[in-house]
Amino acid sequence: MPGENLTRDEARERAALLSVDGYEVSLDLRSAIGEHTGGEPRTFRSVTTVRFRCAEPGASSFADLIAPEVTALSLNGRDLDPGQVFDGSRILLEDLAADNELVVDARCAYSRTGEGMHRFVDPEDGEVYLYTQYEPADSRRVFANFEQPDLKAPYRFEVRAPEGWTVWSNGAGELADGVWRFAETKPIPTYITCVVAGPYHYVTDSYERTFEDGTRLEIPLGAMCRRGLAPHFDADDVFLVTKQGLDFFHDHFDYPYPFGKYDQAFVPEYNLGAMENPGMVTFREEFIFRGKVTRASYEGRANVVLHEMAHMWFGDLVTMEWWDDLWLKESFADFMGAFSLVGATRFTDGWITFANRRKAWAYRADQLPSTHPITADIRDLQDAKLNFDGITYAKGASVLKQLVAYVGQDAFLEGARRYFKRHAYGNTRLGDLLSVLEETSGRDMAAWSRAWLQTAGVNSLTPQVLLREDGRIDELAVLQEAPESHPELRPHRVAVGLYRRTDAGTLERYAQAGTDVEGARTVVAELAGAEAPDLVLVNDDDLTYCKTRFDETSLAALRRDLGHMTDPLARALCWSALWNMTRDALLPAREFIGLVVKFAGQETDIGVLQMLHAWAESAAVHYTAAERRTEAVRELCRIASVRMYHPDAGGEHQLAWARFFAHMADVPADFELLASLLDGTVTLPGLEVDQELRWAFLEPLAAHGVADEKRLDEELARDDTASGKRHHVHCLAARPSAAVKARCWAQVVESDALSNALVEATISGFAQASQRELLAPYTERYFAAIERVWTERSIQIGMDVVRGLFPSFQDSQATLDATDAWLTSHEDAAPALRRLVLESRDDLARALRGQACDAAATEG
Repeated sequence: MPGENLTRDEARERAALLSVDGYEVSLDLRSAIGEHTGGEPRTFRSVTTVRFRCAEPGASSFADLIAPEVTALSLNGRDLDPGQVFDGSRILLEDLAADNELVVDARCAYSRTGEGMHRFVDPEDGEVYLYTQYEPADSRRVFANFEQPDLKAPYRFEVRAPEGWTVWSNGAGELADGVWRFAETKPIPTYITCVVAGPYHYVTDSYERTFEDGTRLEIPLGAMCRRGLAPHFDADDVFLVTKQGLDFFHDHFDYPYPFGKYDQAFVPEYNLGAMENPGMVTFREEFIFRGKVTRASYEGRANVVLHEMAHMWFGDLVTMEWWDDLWLKESFADFMGAFSLVGATRFTDGWITFANRRKAWAYRADQLPSTHPITADIRDLQDAKLNFDGITYAKGASVLKQLVAYVGQDAFLEGARRYFKRHAYGNTRLGDLLSVLEETSGRDMAAWSRAWLQTAGVNSLTPQVLLREDGRIDELAVLQEAPESHPELRPHRVAVGLYRRTDAGTLERYAQAGTDVEGARTVVAELAGAEAPDLVLVNDDDLTYCKTRFDETSLAALRRDLGHMTDPLARALCWSALWNMTRDALLPAREFIGLVVKFAGQETDIGVLQMLHAWAESAAVHYTAAERRTEAVRELCRIASVRMYHPDAGGEHQLAWARFFAHMADVPADFELLASLLDGTVTLPGLEVDQELRWAFLEPLAAHGVADEKRLDEELARDDTASGKRHHVHCLAARPSAAVKARCWAQVVESDALSNALVEATISGFAQASQRELLAPYTERYFAAIERVWTERSIQIGMDVVRGLFPSFQDSQATLDATDAWLTSHEDAAPALRRLVLESRDDLARALRGQACDAAATEG
């Protein structure tokens, strides 16, 4: 990564100097197929013509390009010597005129890391597939440009591709004389331009709408995937959600979709969930389900489809000026994804998933030492890459949900409509949004922004109930606390719910009051005189962003009746609060696991159930005292083995419990059952062991030495596909052998031969909770290697290695000390690298505190 960074100051200086009028980009991708020999990277020809203006004629600036070779350069008709002006990542531009034309002829490299022009060879049929992925700054790996979000411009792409291929880009394309030519785009930033090429399976549809003034909008729709996935591709459902989303956003935004067509490509070896390239959205192909999945998986895909669609307005039409205001697009898209999911699709319980899953991501990120305000201080591109995090996405969306409660939905949406019309095809900062919200709501948005957007950390809200002699409430107050590191107390609009046990044994709400929490203690006067509650839920309906705490009476009610709570959102909020207490070492892991064992079988929401499985596994592996860890794992495995025989035989709950059983399998009897389910000598009524479930059952067999390489190879022969290859690599890496671990380490740390997807599969297989002793020698090797890896590898692979190979299963004070020693001796290491290590250190320290809490409870 040396020389590839770009600072905010450099970007501001360049934006003040230059204005871009347009790009013409010609790519020759015919080199993607055929034999390639030699040690040099496989490359393609990229010719870029960019026309731009300079506010100070005679000044100097630079263009961005990361390429193995530049063969020719000219500026305003004057040939430049690439050896003199190109350093591998920047092109020096001197003596600029008022109007300029730069032509760059380069050889750019195909990518195997998912950054730039990614090239994938399908092991099933040998077909080659290409796609681009740029955010935040990898379009410069494909064509020369000014790589920053506030130098927007229109683009014209033309592409030469192998015969028989189809090529897509942001605009509509046509093939003539062997060249694909695409319509000029609207002004957009570099990072959302896109090219997808190959023998993709392509399905079409269309969306039509007539507006109140009689104008008619027609949007051609397309969806694509690899040919090998075509039998599994449910494009009809993708189109259904797409049309529902377009209806919803047109109803609420009052600004017609501005980018012509709407293609959606599901592509292999994708690093992200999806990317909002206008007219050409890309998704990870795992959203095409090869086997049976639960409703939660379909809901998750729909949410991502809608999240990316919201970006067409928030991010593409109106773009942040610099990555400081990344939240202006990501927080809004995350909020709008859930908002439209509930308002337009069959997934009407989407706010439960938001409360249970998305906010869990935010709560974790906001308690790390790297936490930051939603409007972050992004010094450079490495900072930007790391800030696609739980704060920018999920906390920002949570805060926007709170804002809607604060200003009202109508005022919020009217503010969005004015924002689009005022800043279409332009760039904005925080103040631009706040000004329209002040206009529409009449609220002081500056004060709200200071409290919510410009400070970090999460508040805790706890009920305090004082009773009269007759047993009714004398006073109910909400106590607000903040951590010492981030002491800000914020205004919270909340609904406080009172719950009690009914004669039927259920736990139901019987009173609720809305209030504005201000300061350390807020009295909820409206609830005075109410009957005494069994449970007080201070963030009922999940209106604000906070950690919910309970008084002792409420905790007792949850221990007794959590599974009998009738409101699914309230129940999910209570589970989330209990998990936060476990992570904060306020609730012993053994107690959280006990609650899961006792009540998870009664959970009706499949997404909540699957989240409980993940949390329970984490509680057992990371937060349980070492001496009772095996007991905790076996307790969870036992309940899973019982619940696999679920009354809804063939249903999604049975499937979720079966997968959880495989995760927790720990003793020979467990492995025997999994092996019997695989070979068909044992069957469970209703449970279809499809190919994806077969790999899920094989992983624990490999990790515990039951399935050897020969057995795994046999499964690969049965599933010789790209997905099968990833599973196979993962299972091979999971085997409990010192030689296997050494080979995996060398493949990931000492070599760059593996693609990004196989790096990910190897790392996830390498780190097994059941192999703590086997992995112990790699702690020292990790700290010796990470700075070199960070320097030599791409930022995506660097992030995968530094995060994935951190010795989190060596959960001891000695590992914490080793981490501190590295941080102390590497104060001058790249800030982004130090941030990743600090985050992993915090997770480890939190785990040790949780284990101490659990050990103390065991002793008690």
